[in-house]
Amino acid sequence: MNYLKLKHISLVGILLSSAFLNAAVETGSPAPEFTLSDSTGVEHNLSDFRGKYVVFEWTNHQCPFVKKFYGKGAMQSLQTEMTEKGVVWLQVLSSAEGKQGYLTASEAEMMRNEQGVGSTALLLDPKGVVGREYDARTTPHMFLINPEGVIIYQGAIDSVKSANSADIANAVNYVKLAYENAVSGNPIDPATTTPYGCSVKY
Repeated sequence: MNYLKLKHISLVGILLSSAFLNAAVETGSPAPEFTLSDSTGVEHNLSDFRGKYVVFEWTNHQCPFVKKFYGKGAMQSLQTEMTEKGVVWLQVLSSAEGKQGYLTASEAEMMRNEQGVGSTALLLDPKGVVGREYDARTTPHMFLINPEGVIIYQGAIDSVKSANSADIANAVNYVKLAYENAVSGNPIDPATTTPYGCSVKY
């Protein structure tokens, strides 16, 4: 392979990498609008929730990192605590048909009832359109959007990167922290972290 050809391949790789990085939504930017149906067949637009804080939680019930939070009710408790304060909590399932975590609408609703989920709705994104638009990479991958529709936090759910539920008590929950700082008028720090968990099964 000659030098010019090698240089061309390297340049293409750099451009593709840059395009991928630029595709991710940035903290501080408007959250992209979308329309998805939930596990009961109701259609939701992000703009429906303007004026409220909105949490996105990418999920996959078969992922050990998701089980960490649902197995003993930690996620359900946080969902209930925040929705009782007026927060809209939207789970997003982007697993493709045939991939780990995929559920039909009826299966998803049955799972929600069995787990006692406290979210506002579970949105189904089997084609991964919204997941890719938000560059959702892991389950869980969390986003917090303010009443003006701006992303004010994105990344990991907490500060301890493990699949062990015993670590939850010793971790800082970044989503709860970001929300509490936002409603108090304090700076959100951290506003962006690296998500951890299973890869989203597009």
